[in-house]
Amino acid sequence: MTHGIFGAGSNWRGIARKLVDRRREWGVVLVDLRLHGRSDAGEPPHTVAACAEDLAALIRELGDVSALAGHSFGGKTALATRSLVTLAQTWVLDASPGARPEAIDDPDNSVVRVLDMMARMPASWPSRDAFVAAVVADGHSTALAQWLAMNLVVQGDAMVNRLDVAALRSLLVDYYRLDLWQDVLVGSELHFVVATSGSSVSSADRARLQTAPPHVHVHEITAGHWLHIEAPAAVVELFATHLP
Repeated sequence: MTHGIFGAGSNWRGIARKLVDRRREWGVVLVDLRLHGRSDAGEPPHTVAACAEDLAALIRELGDVSALAGHSFGGKTALATRSLVTLAQTWVLDASPGARPEAIDDPDNSVVRVLDMMARMPASWPSRDAFVAAVVADGHSTALAQWLAMNLVVQGDAMVNRLDVAALRSLLVDYYRLDLWQDVLVGSELHFVVATSGSSVSSADRARLQTAPPHVHVHEITAGHWLHIEAPAAVVELFATHLP
């Protein structure tokens, strides 16, 4: 399992624990994508394809990996990885396979707003609480601020953000530019999980998914984009029911 932009594999720890309780023959590896968590930054260019190559290399090294799941940015990365390795299943959680190049300049795009905010922020903070207060003062929720604060690390007497904002912008530009609909139409079993209150998968995307070939399965979860936080039991139930 892997995560969305600004996140880390540990975002899915609760889901993973509940899943292996339900399906004890399965193990779960929680992956930090390049530029996130404890993973190395990797060599540029920073693109979805580069992230997919990273994931494919890990899957080959681990061996015996039957399924791959990704949320948001990680979902499109999982879809791109699917053509590089042999998997029984791929899960794309609330991410569209299509292109939306205009999204990177959309002032209402919450992801881009966070990125722009971090670009304006100081390089270091006296405390985690000071960072959270600044994010909230910029108009974001306390929950989002606390989640973003998980990216702060101690450096000397201060806290610094380990996220490389310029490199993350490169990832997002490529994410919005990339069209992977052709990858949906071929290959092994593919599961799309759509958050009914989210906007990442448009009504046009949903209609197109409904006419996809039989190896494509579409599930809906009553939640917003952060479905693993808002509806974790429903996510666990889907995995536990449909994993081989």
